[in-house]
Amino acid sequence: MPTPDRFRLDGQVVLLTGAGRGLGRAMALSYADAGAKVAGASRTRSQLEETADLVAERGGEAISIAADVTDPAAVEAMVAETIDRFGRIDILMNNAGGGAEGDGAPLEQLTDEQWRWGIDMNLTSQMLCARAVLPHMTERSDNRGGVIINVASGFGLRGGRDNWMYVSAKAGVVNFTRSLAVTYGPAGVRTNCIAPGIFPHTPQALERWRGGRYIPIGRVGLAWEMGPLAVFLSSDAAAGISGETIAQDGGGLAAIGPTGWAPRVRLTEPT
Repeated sequence: MPTPDRFRLDGQVVLLTGAGRGLGRAMALSYADAGAKVAGASRTRSQLEETADLVAERGGEAISIAADVTDPAAVEAMVAETIDRFGRIDILMNNAGGGAEGDGAPLEQLTDEQWRWGIDMNLTSQMLCARAVLPHMTERSDNRGGVIINVASGFGLRGGRDNWMYVSAKAGVVNFTRSLAVTYGPAGVRTNCIAPGIFPHTPQALERWRGGRYIPIGRVGLAWEMGPLAVFLSSDAAAGISGETIAQDGGGLAAIGPTGWAPRVRLTEPT
């Protein structure tokens, strides 16, 4: 098979959580470009429908599933709807997550409810989705297995000042990924993890992170950059890669503090 063909996902089905905006939307578009059918899920249907429209504009196929991925029953229903529509799930992209109320405050002010919600949103949700999807991957008649990709964070590989639930949950995602790879690899399921660095979604967030000038490549991440990595890890081109965590952070984890080096760059997408 020619090398470029190994990156194709023609006819495969990806269940992508957190697909309504940001990195999730960018990955949905990349999956569609690679030939996959996209089942996009998030809490907000209007955002999902915007993503599905963008996929359709690129000639792809997508459905929208409004779901709370912290609710076991909702996750089971999400998986069932995907199977009903497409007949199978080849790829689970566990992308949903985010900051939680209570992060940024002193630990002694943190409530039990805040702790539970932050862990549920960023770790338990990924367990629920994997648990629901795995039987459909391991019991396939064609023995193809499947691919699971969990999204962690650079903060899952280091600490953060007054950062409690997010760093704890994302660190859990890293080792959850390894355990999935060890346990279900013999059944043909590859599991890997992506640890994004700084990907601001607003001008205010960009300013907060000072434009990323302390990052070795001299800038923050661009949403589109997550898509090609997700496609690669989902494809046969990565057939020998499992149990790994790949940082998409411009070299941020390579240094403890600012490098002082900021090359001239343009924050533009490639044409």
